[in-house]
Amino acid sequence: MGLTLKYSYGETPLEEEELEGLKIASVSTKRELDEWEQKNIEEAIAWLYGRRLKAARILSPDFICDLHKRMFGGVWKWAGRFRTTKKNLGVPAYEIPLALKILLDDTRYWLENGTYPPDEIAIRFKHRIVSIHCFPNGNGRHSRLTADILAEKLFGLPVFTWGASLPAADEARKRYIDAVRQADRGQWESLLGFARL
Repeated sequence: MGLTLKYSYGETPLEEEELEGLKIASVSTKRELDEWEQKNIEEAIAWLYGRRLKAARILSPDFICDLHKRMFGGVWKWAGRFRTTKKNLGVPAYEIPLALKILLDDTRYWLENGTYPPDEIAIRFKHRIVSIHCFPNGNGRHSRLTADILAEKLFGLPVFTWGASLPAADEARKRYIDAVRQADRGQWESLLGFARL
């Protein structure tokens, strides 16, 4: 395979067997890969536009996997399927289905009982699903889009901006990862702030 990837700060490397799942033979650089993935993500967002989704649908393993497949299925053969490899973060691969079920059940409870304000429900969901790390790649982007879906479809709120007002992508990525790490310690303010920045 001719694809050699240089990973940015905070990105999870793909294993050789995962790289073999690339559907587009002409991709040879990270930049080209990013462009193809972004095009696929935009198609997934277009699919979501105007679609009415209820909590029961969104908070299901089928939807979580279908969304990932719609976001990355034009690029990766394994899109929408749980990872089978060990990563530098996330639960062991065999624990993914149970960890996801617990998260979905917890989120339904938060919704039914008003446990947290709407933004915080979406951000807590985003944080937990990315820490499970369900898929070989795209977990951060998938978690952010899922949080956007929760905000917009369930609460009627605008989608999150995810630091879009920061002048440099590198600065935004560093602040995002720092905010996620603070949330790992139960400090939610930075991630909530970054999401609406």
